[in-house]
Amino acid sequence: MSSTLRMADFNIQMKKYTASPSQFEDFDTIIDVRSPAEYELDHVPKSINLPVLSNKERHLVGKAYNEISPFKAKITGGHLVARNIAHHISQFLSHQPRSWRPLIYCWRGGQRSRAMATVLREVGWDAHTLKGGYKEYRKFIRQQIPILCKKLKFCVICGPTGSGKSHVLKELQNNGEQILDLENVANHRGSVLGWIPDKPQKPQKRFDSKIWEILKSFDVTKSVFVESESKKIGDIQVPDALICKMWDSDCVILKIDRALRVELLLKDYLYFVNNPSKLLHSLQPLKRNLSKTVFLEWEHLIKTNKMHDFVEQILEKHYDPAYEKSIKSHYKKLEDALIINVDKLKNHTFDNLAKDIKSNLDKLQIAKEAHDYRP
Repeated sequence: MSSTLRMADFNIQMKKYTASPSQFEDFDTIIDVRSPAEYELDHVPKSINLPVLSNKERHLVGKAYNEISPFKAKITGGHLVARNIAHHISQFLSHQPRSWRPLIYCWRGGQRSRAMATVLREVGWDAHTLKGGYKEYRKFIRQQIPILCKKLKFCVICGPTGSGKSHVLKELQNNGEQILDLENVANHRGSVLGWIPDKPQKPQKRFDSKIWEILKSFDVTKSVFVESESKKIGDIQVPDALICKMWDSDCVILKIDRALRVELLLKDYLYFVNNPSKLLHSLQPLKRNLSKTVFLEWEHLIKTNKMHDFVEQILEKHYDPAYEKSIKSHYKKLEDALIINVDKLKNHTFDNLAKDIKSNLDKLQIAKEAHDYRP
């Protein structure tokens, strides 16, 4: 038999053992065989990383390919890949039953994933590769996020900075509601002072993957509560389909006294209260939008530990005007929003706020259904 025919048979066999991203649920384990550095940038949710080449080894193979020849690179990579696959089987996979079905992927569904899958099939497991690899997965979720957004019904919690939106969102979740906490996924609070100590933002691709994972977990028959956001959260862009859906969704507005907002912000941003130098550094981007007099006054208040006065001023002169401009220009159903007035937090806990929101929304829905049902 000619080598051409043997290769054709091999390719037919390979196609038999490929799967698409829509089939993720059909497999027991998803294995990412890319290098740890590639995996860290982004990966299929719930996949495990069993790299056939380490970061250093991948660099060595690439260097051999570019500086010597593709053949030399294959020799270098071949023994490294074989050794690493053997290690993974002995250390991480030997306990798996005969019925175990893994799905394996690399960057493009090429040699790395095929090498691992071939060995695992020889062992006796029903191993498949992801057709097109990680690149196909990225294409898939970019297509799926708009589809999922279209199916879901969102309710947007609105209110100026310091109104407790994130706290209310968490209490809604504690009360059994579906929530999408974009700031938690983005590791950022969505403003110039929004960075979170010791929690750097993940890459955009990781954010997209997490959003897809969360969206597909929701029950489409129930509302999803989400906090009002700008299109950008720190360095992260909210997917177009999601932010547009939010802008076109029903809203709830938290009306809260500025003095109480100052109290809440001083608690929520305690790390800035305790680190005035970091606060001053983080404010630098605002310099270009403020008069020199205002900025010098803020510096003075921070350096003299008059944080209460500083927070009042930054709300009045920066956050509140920016919020009013943004919220009115984007959220189309704001005029019809349910308004929740917050008096004193001691008498109106976030748990009670969450319950009030849900109760009022339920009443509005019942009234709407009764109106629609009238003959």
